[in-house]
Amino acid sequence: MTEFNQLAQAILETIGGKENISNMTHCMTRLRFNLKDQSKVQEEKLKATTGVLGVVQSGGQYQIIIGQTVNRVYNVLLDMTGRTQEQETSDTTEVMKEPFTLKGLGNKILDYLAGSLTPLIPVLIAASMFKMVMAVFGPSMLNWIYEGSSLATLLTFVGDAGFYFFPVFLGYTAGKKFGVTPVLGMFLGGVLLHPTFTQISADGIPFDVFGIPVATQNYASTVIPMILSIWIMSYVEKFFKKVIPSTLGTIFTPTLTMVVMLPITLVVLGPAGFVIGEYISKFLLSLDSIAGFLAVAVIAALWQFLVMTGMHLLMISTMITLFAQNGQDSLVTPAAIVSSMCVAGICLGSFLRLRNKNEKALAFSFLAACLVGGVTEPGVYGLAVRYRKPFIGLMAGGLAGGLYAGLTGVTAYTLIPVANFACLISFVGGTTGNMINGFIACGIGFVVSAAVTYVLGIEGEAKKNDESLEESIA
Repeated sequence: MTEFNQLAQAILETIGGKENISNMTHCMTRLRFNLKDQSKVQEEKLKATTGVLGVVQSGGQYQIIIGQTVNRVYNVLLDMTGRTQEQETSDTTEVMKEPFTLKGLGNKILDYLAGSLTPLIPVLIAASMFKMVMAVFGPSMLNWIYEGSSLATLLTFVGDAGFYFFPVFLGYTAGKKFGVTPVLGMFLGGVLLHPTFTQISADGIPFDVFGIPVATQNYASTVIPMILSIWIMSYVEKFFKKVIPSTLGTIFTPTLTMVVMLPITLVVLGPAGFVIGEYISKFLLSLDSIAGFLAVAVIAALWQFLVMTGMHLLMISTMITLFAQNGQDSLVTPAAIVSSMCVAGICLGSFLRLRNKNEKALAFSFLAACLVGGVTEPGVYGLAVRYRKPFIGLMAGGLAGGLYAGLTGVTAYTLIPVANFACLISFVGGTTGNMINGFIACGIGFVVSAAVTYVLGIEGEAKKNDESLEESIA
């Protein structure tokens, strides 16, 4: 039995067995379980399992932090449970009903955001890398790729495509999360981006759907309109599947679903989601103009807390829109990058301070995972949450690095959603001074976090049985 089989078996035993799983997915570092009965989870035993870096309850899910090998453990779990990836949206309604609370509503929103956006990270990474190559080797820096050349054109439109067609991608991922036929979700996203509709919006030509006037918008790169639309679409499609005989369902269920969703999306949800996204973007931009450098410092200091609660997903959805609209971000992205380097800093500080060989080796592996693999959770949960004092170093470094970034007006020109050294390339695309200041801001955050963690000391503070991560977040 391989280590992945052993880990998967141990996880199954501690979460109540395969019969307790309603839905099972994974992101870049975590296994995400929707469980039918969370009381069956042996949480302390799960946390003590070799290979489990942490356990988080967020968005109504049990999230088990594995690291970069999460996909291999996930595939073993699929084999052990007899499930398939396509099946993972079919059982979501089996989760035990809980009384309505605002906290529960917030958890569900974060759960759906995570399930819809996380699978799109590979698209964002690939598109951002094409943009990065053009920024570095194009006219703005080295000028090895000439403007107007076929290669420059290729790199530009391929990089843009990853963001422009976001509603189509969301149609698929959100469709799977909400239980909608994924290709129908993609179809709806394609409707929003069709050149004819986009041109109508650009020209300001009056338009209606079945006689209902439409406030046309350009939905390229938007997030909220599609998530709202797919949410409602899940109820519409389920209704038609229920009332239409199976012999006629193949033809009439998808057709009638689209007939109903066209006015709902184009008249109501699309414009409403567009306005909501605009207001969130304007709020962040106004925060930048009002609070200035302090805003970057505060976000950098608190970013890892946002990640732990899942609230960072709300900002990431807005960041995608900001990059699509403005081609840059001088608030959230620089703060997030500085914070990621601060996690590496507390890993280094812990490595230098710890005396136990096993814990020292673990801290070094966390440092490598952060700087090379772009995985910050091991450092956050394995060091900051466990030892507590590294949180002070994490916040101090974020505050110092964010303060410098804010004072010097550091701007990110590429959205690279990984937390390793490659994210520093985000600062390339503007002036050389901007790139240098971005590197300096990250360096300040890294050094301050490492120094504070080292000075405060952490040995002997880890608890044999760690408190629940929810209490740490609170």
